[in-house]
Amino acid sequence: MCACYTARLVSFEAPRHRLLIAIDGPSGAGKGSVSRAVAEALGYRHVDTGAMYRAVAWKALARGVPLDDETAMAALAREASIDLAGAHVTIDDVDITTAIRTPEVDRAAAAVARVPAVRAALVSRQRALARSGAIVMEGRDIGTIVLPDADLKIYLDASPEERARRRAADPAHGGGSRPLQTVATALADRDRLDQTRTASPLTMAPDAMLVDTTGVPLAEVVERVMALVREVARRRPSR
Repeated sequence: MCACYTARLVSFEAPRHRLLIAIDGPSGAGKGSVSRAVAEALGYRHVDTGAMYRAVAWKALARGVPLDDETAMAALAREASIDLAGAHVTIDDVDITTAIRTPEVDRAAAAVARVPAVRAALVSRQRALARSGAIVMEGRDIGTIVLPDADLKIYLDASPEERARRRAADPAHGGGSRPLQTVATALADRDRLDQTRTASPLTMAPDAMLVDTTGVPLAEVVERVMALVREVARRRPSR
């Protein structure tokens, strides 16, 4: 799924609201494309929390820090300066926007995300970013852990086959350079790690709205989410 339909969306009609919107789901479900499009339509800030874990993983690999050294990993997560400016990701003033979208960093990020102290450090930062509202935050534990009181919680999902096809074709992940079966196996491994980790496992919040993106064009998925946003805004007083 690409974000090429964003400009065709209708602008949000209630800018007085500064909603907290949480979008969760597994890899390849469309979180990035949908979250960015919704944030742009609303004039909200978009925060990709997965990029924060990838940034820590990249830094650990660059420094040669063992991913199973929980003390060192936690210190790195606490001390690193991570900035998510638009589509760019930097850590300690190094632009790693492209560098974090590789299979190696994928695997490392899954390991990093299993460290409770790393998650505690990054969740604290994520909550700080959300304090002023007007944010669309995507990840795997936003509605359950990071923003349990979010105004709207969305859980995006798609069939494993479609998620693998999307990831295999995604230029940000070396689109076309890996066999589909290799990508499918990697996604299944990532799903297993995310769903079975002790700290903040991937799961749908009880009050989240499930949106299945299998076979659905991006523009239609975004409009479904925007309809939910409009409904929530009608029922919420201004912040």
